[in-house]
Amino acid sequence: MRDYIIVFGAAVRPNGKPSLALRRRIDSAASWARGHPSAMIMPTGGTGTHGRAEAAVMKQVLVDAGIPARRIVPECEGRDTLESIRLCDRLLKRRGDCERIVVCTSSYHQPRCALLFRLLGYRVVSVRMTTGRGHLRRRTYGRMLAREALALPYDAMLLLARRPFQRT
Repeated sequence: MRDYIIVFGAAVRPNGKPSLALRRRIDSAASWARGHPSAMIMPTGGTGTHGRAEAAVMKQVLVDAGIPARRIVPECEGRDTLESIRLCDRLLKRRGDCERIVVCTSSYHQPRCALLFRLLGYRVVSVRMTTGRGHLRRRTYGRMLAREALALPYDAMLLLARRPFQRT
């Protein structure tokens, strides 16, 4: 049994490089992975506005940072948080070796991600990000918190409503 570090996607720049928010998530995941050598990393996120899938970009950055590719299991199709969680759940069930989930995302996003994984029955740990707001202005950060407050009950309801009907 092992930890799975789930790294939630964020914007990829037109040049194919990760945005600042995505870079912070990747760096936090790499740091946790270095301290937990049996942990696997599962970057999430499909193709956004620019270039390759967010998960593919994250995998490349992680490999460039010295994380062996065999420890990285990308989920390259999720278009939003809930879809990424569902797809990760499917991958984790197939692998059958998940002891706990390590949520690696921006601090405003962590509570929703952690709760949704808990609703699926996983033990969850949240990685402490270097800063809460990062480069976001106070007003933007407030908007992000408000968005999360609205999305959390909505996503939880959808997750629970569909769970009994999912096929394994």
